[in-house]
Amino acid sequence: MSELDRIRSEYRRRAGDQGVRGRYSLFAPGELLMRHDRERIVLRVLHRAGFDPLAGFDVFEVGCGEGGVMLDLLRWGADPARLFGCDLLPEHVAQARRRLPLPTSLTVADGGALPYSDVAFDLVLQFTLFTSVLDNGLRQRIAREMWRILRPGGAVLWYDFRVQSRNPAVRAIHPREVRALFPQGEFTARRVTLAPPLARQFASWGWLGCEVLSRIPWLCTHDLILIRKPTESV
Repeated sequence: MSELDRIRSEYRRRAGDQGVRGRYSLFAPGELLMRHDRERIVLRVLHRAGFDPLAGFDVFEVGCGEGGVMLDLLRWGADPARLFGCDLLPEHVAQARRRLPLPTSLTVADGGALPYSDVAFDLVLQFTLFTSVLDNGLRQRIAREMWRILRPGGAVLWYDFRVQSRNPAVRAIHPREVRALFPQGEFTARRVTLAPPLARQFASWGWLGCEVLSRIPWLCTHDLILIRKPTESV
C-alpha cells in the first residue's frame, strides 16, 4: 500500500469511528477549550505578522479536511474569493463545499503535487497534516510544494504536535524537523495547546485551571510556527 493510500484508508476508518468523531466535537468541553486557545493565539500571531485584515491576502490551506479551519479563516475576515483549500479525500472536499460559500475554491489534490502556479499565495496553512504523514519523502514533497506556491514575503502558518501519542497512524514532528523542511524560512515559534488528555480531563471542571496549566511549556503538546519566506527568495 502506498503512503497516500494508507492515509486515505486511515481517514476513512476514523470517519466511521463514532468515538473519534465525538472526541473532536466542539460540544466536548476539552475540545472547545483547545480550539478556543488555539484561535486566540493564531489571531495574535497573524496580527503581529501583518496579516490583519486577512481580506487583503490570498490564503491556501493544504489538507483542509471538511473545511473547519477555512470556516475560521472566514470568521477572521478572509475574502471567500481569495480563499483556497485542497484535501486528498473527495468526500472531505465535498463536505467542505457544502459548508463554505461558493466563491471559495476547493480541489481534491495530493499535497505533494499541488495544482497551483508558483508564488500564488500570501499565506499557506497546514494544521495537523504533517503528523498524519509517516513517510519522510512525502513530508518533504509537501513542504517543497508549500514553499513553491508561497510568495516572497508571505508565510507558512504551521500547527502540529511534537509529542508522540499512542496512535501508530500518526508521527509527531519536532520544530527542528520543521526547520529542516523549510531551510530558507525565518521562524517565529511558540509551544501551545495543553496536552489533550489533560484538557479533556479538567476542562469540564473549569477553564481557569487549564489556563494555568497551559502556561507550563512542557505540558503543551503542539507548536504554532510562522515561517516567513524572505522577500528575496532563491
